[in-house]
Amino acid sequence: MGEKLKTLRLYRNLDQKTLAERAGVSVRALRNLEAGQGSTLKTLLRVLRALGRQEWLQTIAPVPSINPLALTRDAQPRLRASRTARVRGAG
Repeated sequence: MGEKLKTLRLYRNLDQKTLAERAGVSVRALRNLEAGQGSTLKTLLRVLRALGRQEWLQTIAPVPSINPLALTRDAQPRLRASRTARVRGAG
């Protein structure tokens, strides 16, 4: 992902300092993100917003369309949600 961000930054003719300022992150944080050397989710979100690419987040964790448990032979369709466990008091 870092390489894709770097490619997009270069395609938009932005240097690291300019993009870092627009995103509100340090140049070092941007450099680490592009190099894949660890970053925070906050940095990633800010850089994606600064590049106008928030929609990339939808490709990271797509909503599953098939429940794997439904594929088994013995699977029964759920009729209701499970109950939450009650915590018993000490009293």
